[in-house]
This record gives sequence, C-alpha cells and structure tokens, in this order.
Amino acid sequence: MIVRVDAGSSVPPFEQVRSSLARQINDGTLAVGTKLPTVRQLAADVGIAPNTIARAYRELEEAGLIETRGRAGSFVGSSGDESLNRARDAAVTYAETCRALGLSPTESLRIAKAALDRKP
Repeated sequence: MIVRVDAGSSVPPFEQVRSSLARQINDGTLAVGTKLPTVRQLAADVGIAPNTIARAYRELEEAGLIETRGRAGSFVGSSGDESLNRARDAAVTYAETCRALGLSPTESLRIAKAALDRKP
C-alpha cells in the first residue's frame, strides 16, 4: 500500500496522506512519472472518503509535486526534486542567519522544530 492512515492520530487524514506522499516523492521512493492510484482507488485502499484523498492530491499538485493529466490520472511531477532543492536552500539560509545571530545549533534546531510543529 502506498500510504497508511492512522485513525487514532491527531493529524488529519488528508495531512497524513499528503505528507506521506510528499515524503516519498522527495526521497525518491516514488520516482518522477510514477502513476498514482486514482482518488477512488486510494480512498478504498486506505478506508477514507474520496474527498479526503482529493484534498491531499490538490495540495500536492499546488506544491508542484504531482501532475494531474485529466482522465490519464495523477503522476509524480518532475518538480519534486526542485521542491527538495528549495527546502535545502532555505535551510542553508536559515543556518547562516542563526550563525550570524550567535545562536547555537541546538537552539537553532529547537526554533526550526517549533516552526515546523506549528499548526497552519
């Protein structure tokens, strides 16, 4: 199965699906051009509503990680690599800023973790 949803998690199901697919795209587990299951198929496989999967796919498409080609389906887009590069560039800039401010690596990581854990 491409993703799993933990019904007992405090993380909403669409976010579990979105983040799992994004992680697999960015780490190369899902290669560029890989055809993703249809919304209905993935919803049935995972046991959640199709609208939940559709929302996750929409957000992945907005981020440029997947491409929807009408009736042909959804595929891993080529900009997944670009997203990872942009994140690395942002991390380098953040690290340089923290060093310039005299923050320790531990404090810098604590700040970054707090920002990542913050609810949107």
